[in-house]
Amino acid sequence: MKPNASERTFDIVNGILMILLMIATLYPFYYVAVASISDSNRLIQHSGLLLRPLGFNWAAFKAVLINPNIGTGYMNTLIVLVFGTLINLFFTTLGAYSLSRRFVLRKYIMVAIVFTMYFSGGLIPTYLLINNALHMGNSYLALTIPVAISTWNLIIMRTSMEALPESLIESARIDGAGEFRILAQIVLPLSMPVIAVMILYYGVAHWNAWFNAMLFMRDRSLFPLQLILREILVMNSTDSMMTEVSVADSQAIGLSIKYATIMVATVPILLVYPFLQKYFVKGVMVGAVKE
Repeated sequence: MKPNASERTFDIVNGILMILLMIATLYPFYYVAVASISDSNRLIQHSGLLLRPLGFNWAAFKAVLINPNIGTGYMNTLIVLVFGTLINLFFTTLGAYSLSRRFVLRKYIMVAIVFTMYFSGGLIPTYLLINNALHMGNSYLALTIPVAISTWNLIIMRTSMEALPESLIESARIDGAGEFRILAQIVLPLSMPVIAVMILYYGVAHWNAWFNAMLFMRDRSLFPLQLILREILVMNSTDSMMTEVSVADSQAIGLSIKYATIMVATVPILLVYPFLQKYFVKGVMVGAVKE
């Protein structure tokens, strides 16, 4: 059918709005990328939109990459990301599969789990529990175990598993399969899209996490990348990266170093998204529509 005037108008307006939204989303990243390779002295004098590099200078990236704290932060973040995401997937999968099966106390357990989305013990009790009672302070455990399960992600995965045909589960039980075998050989292979989404959600959360590290980490050798990034951007801790810079140029190069640090900390996690993007929509929507 040929679209009428109102449909064409809607398509045009919708297209314009989407283009504006895309520009508003991408321009800040583009600005940081361009500013990070611009000449520091010209950049600090510039105001307004930045559409192209102001000169070309890799000094800021060189200063960031030779900073030992950046390398240590990367290593710590990768350790927490890999092991933390594995812990997340393990416990979330077990919890989601259990709650997707019908048993007597399922409703009450689900209410108790959802309750934690809105109410918590508070920051001070959490700190005392993790640091003093469980003695996990100043270790990777403080960054992984307390966040082992996200209630929202658990609900998404449970809904996905509930959408699987019950006949598959019943036929496996008739053939003598136990719950762990059903989970490993039937449910998990059919749940790969939502598992990919969980990897993305949990991975990004671990990559961006800094608050728990600020609370529980006292040894600088255990600081994750985002905590180092916070020191550089918020606390203006760039002096250690400007040993060969004059005092007159320190403010200018310090600004470029901040932009370069953002790029170094952001680009790796962005490169992961294309590999999971094909699963993303399907994983989020699976189980959302009931027949």
